[in-house]
Amino acid sequence: MAADRPRALAARWMILGEWRAHPMRAVTAAVAIAVGVALGLAVHLVNASALNEFSQAVSTVNGDAELQVRGVSPAGFDEALYPTLARLPGVAATSPVVELEAGAKGADGPVTLIGLDVLRAAHVTPSLLGRPSGADAAHGPTSEAAFDDNAVLLSRAALDALQVKPGDRLDLTAAGRTVPLAVAGTLPGVAEGQQIAVMDIAAAQWRFGQIGKLQRIDLRLEQGADAGRVRAAIARVLPADAQLVSRESEARRSDALSRAYRVNLDMLALMALLTGGFLVYSAQSLAVARRRAQFALLRVLGVRRRALLGQVLAEGAVVGLAGGVAGLGLGLALASGVLALLGGDLGGGYFGGVEPELVFAPGAALVFLVLGLLTAMGGSLIPAREAARAQPAVALKNVGDSVDPRVAPRIWPSLLLLAVGAAAAFAPAVGGIPLFGYGAMALLLAGGVAAMPWIARTMLTPLQRVRVAGAAVDLAFKRLWGAPSQAAVALCGIVASTSLMVAMAVMVSSFRGSVDDWLGQVLADDLYVRAEASGGGFDPATQAALARTPGVARMVFQTSTSLRLSPDQPPLAVLIRPFDARRMPMIDSATPPAGATPVWVSEPAAWLYGWKPGQSITLPISGQAAPFFVAGVWRDYSNQHGAVSLDSADYTRLTGDAFRAGAAVELAPGAKPETVIAALRARMPPGLSVDFAEPKTLRAFALRLFDRSFAVTYGLEAIAILVGLAGVAATISAQTLARTKEFGMLRHLGVTRSQIVAMLATEGAVLGAVGVLAGIGLGLVMSQVLIHVVNPQSFHWTMETQLPWTLLASVAAALVAAAAGTALLAGRRALSADAVRAVREDW
Repeated sequence: MAADRPRALAARWMILGEWRAHPMRAVTAAVAIAVGVALGLAVHLVNASALNEFSQAVSTVNGDAELQVRGVSPAGFDEALYPTLARLPGVAATSPVVELEAGAKGADGPVTLIGLDVLRAAHVTPSLLGRPSGADAAHGPTSEAAFDDNAVLLSRAALDALQVKPGDRLDLTAAGRTVPLAVAGTLPGVAEGQQIAVMDIAAAQWRFGQIGKLQRIDLRLEQGADAGRVRAAIARVLPADAQLVSRESEARRSDALSRAYRVNLDMLALMALLTGGFLVYSAQSLAVARRRAQFALLRVLGVRRRALLGQVLAEGAVVGLAGGVAGLGLGLALASGVLALLGGDLGGGYFGGVEPELVFAPGAALVFLVLGLLTAMGGSLIPAREAARAQPAVALKNVGDSVDPRVAPRIWPSLLLLAVGAAAAFAPAVGGIPLFGYGAMALLLAGGVAAMPWIARTMLTPLQRVRVAGAAVDLAFKRLWGAPSQAAVALCGIVASTSLMVAMAVMVSSFRGSVDDWLGQVLADDLYVRAEASGGGFDPATQAALARTPGVARMVFQTSTSLRLSPDQPPLAVLIRPFDARRMPMIDSATPPAGATPVWVSEPAAWLYGWKPGQSITLPISGQAAPFFVAGVWRDYSNQHGAVSLDSADYTRLTGDAFRAGAAVELAPGAKPETVIAALRARMPPGLSVDFAEPKTLRAFALRLFDRSFAVTYGLEAIAILVGLAGVAATISAQTLARTKEFGMLRHLGVTRSQIVAMLATEGAVLGAVGVLAGIGLGLVMSQVLIHVVNPQSFHWTMETQLPWTLLASVAAALVAAAAGTALLAGRRALSADAVRAVREDW
């Protein structure tokens, strides 16, 4: 035990001495770990807070029901189902509900209009009951105001958004009807931020044209009832246009709404942490190389290999722990700022109208802290093994680079990693998440970095045979060839950061370019018209009058609805418009047989539901399950959770609904848009408010939405670039400062300061150029995994590769300049030491 104490003191002295001598090396690695932990934690907290708030909002609208029967479309189902469910064994109480999406002047987004049977709702969903104002308030929620045909109760958020108060008049538009109502009170049980209006169910059915229709039925089970048996009994009596949902299925649906977006942001955030791990590797490799003689002396004094391995790992653990703790604080601050600036959807648009408060998750914080710690220790593992394996007799001589430049490095480990990564890219998603795709990215990155010694040798060997006139450049070439391990360490950091940057940049550029091309095809008309108010639009008579407007060559009317095909999945969009192959980017098609009703499914719908051209499917478009023929698959970037396109004539034949909410206008030759817009406005029905837009306006708006959705991705990419530049600078600087004795020897041999500075600048530029070339090549390969594996498996979209040449050139130039400039500045600092003192071994 007494002999172990001096060894422990020596180990601590070595660690503290190294950090005192090169503090920026450890600080840079810790900062990289902190950035990765902070980004990962911030993205997780923001998404978790938004999802929690969104789930509470859904629970508010759904009330306290244990089970619900919902219509598969906004049209709802026959109210005759209500007494059937009420009589089922195990059902204690039922509450019929009309639920419509309503619009009102001044509303920020739609208002959810709920029609309730107050007496029934009091036993099933009491949280939806309101508080009347004035004299009625004394009588509670079952006062006369609750049954008034002209009364509506509003949530606090709806009152604020519509700028009304109890006693005011309000016009609500839903299902194509605008109804004047009196604000009779408030809804104290509704979660903050939810725009909800509640009125009597009979009044809602009558005044909004829903006679005989319900959108949902809330159910409460008897105490002790077998929930599974009750669900089975309900399922047996459900028509095709209704489905059973539960709290659990609603939670899964809410999670599925943004799961792919959240997971991808988490993975992109962890890329910064992965880059930090390579920076730790570079820093630790340089530290081990600098202290080889000290480690050898400890071995001679009796320290075991395992103790040296533990010492270097402990250094990495301290760096990881310091970076992780700092990252937790930074992540909390970042999450708070993002919620204030971007809201809870991180630009994705999944949680519109939700204003979440930050919810701290101790478990997630601990996970990211452990990830930071493990990443730093993983980056220290290889240098630790090199320190433990070094032969003391050889290392004590401090003969220079640990690798003989004449020995060819092994390439087979790199090829094995690359092969396994390529194989993982072909594996399917797991639970809708491309886990193997992310694994392929990590394996390809590891394989590329593992190939750096071989790449460095291959690309630097020709420099050994190059004859140049300048002594400085010649010395730089000879030094790079003669110290292959140090060159490989510097290249690892450059390649890791460059490849991740390039992969992300190419993916985003390809996605944006593909969306831009797609918009150019789908927005092929001259004008687009859309009714502003929810439920507003054009009846057949209005459509005929508008189509005859002077200057209009062709006017195609269209609308949309939705279908809930699965309780666990977000609704499927149904687009109703005349089929026109010129305006639908078809991927595959099939000719429908005579008498079949064709539908065209979007690419995401084909992924999610397994639909293929030529297949027959059933959809409850008309309230009953009707057969349809899949006539084609088309590319659609506007509906992530899938869409089907149905010809207008077929939709009207099946449903009898000829009402349309929008139109695309093709102008006659020579017609001016502003003149046609004025003429169309003159023919609009009284009270109908519409928006007009030209394709260029819609295209610019769509691209702004795209950029907003990828705002966080752009930010993560910028941070990755900065972390990569800092890592390159730290690695080159540390290597340069560790060569003080070499510079002193060169000065004794007559090499001038300016020649040494030029030599260092050349070395940095060459290493930067080699690293950038290798990093761009690896990044392009990794980008193909993102484009053709991760994105299709996450979002079910395919795209064409489009390279951002300007960004790639800028990043390459910045990295080469950073490597050369850092070497230059660090060399000037190292040369400030006296040449005689620099070469004294016993100083």
